[in-house]
Amino acid sequence: MPALFIRPAALSVLLAALLLAACGTPGGRPATSETITQAPTTVSAAGNEVTLYALSLIDTGYRFGGKNPEAGLDCSGMVSYIYARAAGLKVTGSAADIARQGRPIERARLRPGDLVFFNTGKRPFSHVGIYIGDTRFVHAPSTNGHVRIDKLDDRYYAERFAAARSFFD
Repeated sequence: MPALFIRPAALSVLLAALLLAACGTPGGRPATSETITQAPTTVSAAGNEVTLYALSLIDTGYRFGGKNPEAGLDCSGMVSYIYARAAGLKVTGSAADIARQGRPIERARLRPGDLVFFNTGKRPFSHVGIYIGDTRFVHAPSTNGHVRIDKLDDRYYAERFAAARSFFD
């Protein structure tokens, strides 16, 4: 596997995520008595690798049809690039093509590294992102022109959420 270069902005996000993960209580139980809205699931090693690689690309420029960080990435190009390098999986095509390749899962069963799909641009499965946990996902939207993290619960994405897919056991 090639060496992983982490951009300075992504490094701070990665460090914050690791610090937050270290703050969890033993057994992965929440520190409060709030209701858990997401079913507990095991995390796959490949999913973790995908998540870390996705975080390393935060702030990479957007480019329609882009398939590598040097030239810029679009959403499906980002997923293809990350899955190939971090998990050794060939996942190609448009967001809709990628949706057809994965195993459907319920939103409540999302694990880091799984894919989330949205109906944007008035067509189904027109946008894809990589779920990183805690209702957050990394994606390459054309708006604001760079790879970033957003929340599934943000109104825009909540209204357009279409499906989730997994490529891991």
